[in-house]
Amino acid sequence: MNSAAMTSVGIFAVFMLVSVALGLLSLRGRDRTNLAEWSVGGRSLGTVLIFVLMAGETYTSFSYLGAAGWAYDYGMPVFYLLAYLAIGFAAGYVIGPVLWDYAHRNNLHNITDIASHRFRAPWLGAVLAVVTTVFLLPYIQLQITGMGVVVSTISYGSISLSTGYVIAFVIAEAFIILSGLRGSAWVSVLKDGLAIVTLLVVFVYVPVHYFGGFGSMLDRIVAERPQWLVLPGQGKKSLGMLWFATTGLLNGVVYTIFPTTVAGYLGARNPQVLRRNAVIMPFYQVLLFVPILLGLAALFVVPGLGDSNSAMFRLVVDSMPAWLVGLVGVAGALSSIVPMAVFMLVIGTMWGTSVLGAHPRTASRRKQLSQLVTFLVGLLALVFTFVSPSTLVQLSVLSYQGLAQLLPVVLVSLVWRKMSAVGAISGLATGIAVVSALVAGVHDPWHGINAGVVGLAANVAVNIAVSLIRPADTPAERLARGELAEPGSLARSQ
Repeated sequence: MNSAAMTSVGIFAVFMLVSVALGLLSLRGRDRTNLAEWSVGGRSLGTVLIFVLMAGETYTSFSYLGAAGWAYDYGMPVFYLLAYLAIGFAAGYVIGPVLWDYAHRNNLHNITDIASHRFRAPWLGAVLAVVTTVFLLPYIQLQITGMGVVVSTISYGSISLSTGYVIAFVIAEAFIILSGLRGSAWVSVLKDGLAIVTLLVVFVYVPVHYFGGFGSMLDRIVAERPQWLVLPGQGKKSLGMLWFATTGLLNGVVYTIFPTTVAGYLGARNPQVLRRNAVIMPFYQVLLFVPILLGLAALFVVPGLGDSNSAMFRLVVDSMPAWLVGLVGVAGALSSIVPMAVFMLVIGTMWGTSVLGAHPRTASRRKQLSQLVTFLVGLLALVFTFVSPSTLVQLSVLSYQGLAQLLPVVLVSLVWRKMSAVGAISGLATGIAVVSALVAGVHDPWHGINAGVVGLAANVAVNIAVSLIRPADTPAERLARGELAEPGSLARSQ
């Protein structure tokens, strides 16, 4: 390992140790045996911690690497990221407080608890835990893959991708098992500070270093790569306007019931924290323009990349001093660790409360069971990373398409009294089957439409039909109140 690699990796190692220490410090004076403290931060996180936590979940290694990679490969289609996040924050302004209120009133920890309580069917919560695990695993794999790329690149090739994957797994597991959601929020403060500073530095430095300024870089993109600036972009005709619209809309709505987003909702001190966060978050996403533009710049600096996910970091490593490479690497690595840790925590909590800890004999050990599952699911994702690697954007899209099928069960059921458990599970099975068939048959998008939308349409149709044939008579206390049900009632309840 040369001196530049030693400097960069040394800075990286120091910040990883600091991150773990921050996670442990966050638990001072807290009840470490309490499941709610570990899984939803004791439901006491304020505006700042909720902001950095949920920003940490939206600005991941996918944002650093996948966004630049798709800009490099296809161009304009990558802007669906900005579209769906804007929709998600707007919808979350209404949906977040409603879910917070429902969970707070009934002492619930996650979406499987919500479904179990709404339908009075613990078995349905167990089914949702399995489904959610299947579709969140690609997202955990995405973060492991992303951190592997970061570690290997900032070490100037001295550390292999495989070793980077293992490092990501070890750090994230140690971090989340010890500190829980509150620790993730604390480390997100460090992560977001580094992300903002380093991205702004890179955004200024790279165009000046390689092109002489922003104007020259943009002029060259317009003159030599115009097809990258319009839909459907370069190389994939199926990523046209219909795909862009359906993917942006689907992902935006799914974002509001994404298990890790709900964990952030439920960790808030009160609904007003969530409303303020929904107003602030769109400004933070302006940073996504940085990796997108740098991915386009990489077309001229490092053409012919075998792995487009490394496009942005190749520009950084080839042009910047080692100490700055290390800092950018730390920001990228923390952008993997924080969301990966929350994903694993959410899955662990689901299994700990709805599956393994559902029996009275095991109820007292729910936290320990949740932590065990957190470890095992991370290990499983690590194995998949070695056995079945895939591009970061493909993994992200697959997760959202699958989790979209939970929308009727988790959200619509809270406002439609007649939805029955049989209708919900029938629709869910249909939606998953349709999405799986389309993706496996390489029919995504289907006639330009995101496969998740097609699956969700089939899901809703079957759910409605079955629920009308066998309707439920849900009592009012098991339905939502607030913006989705009775205007003003949520505000009056605080």
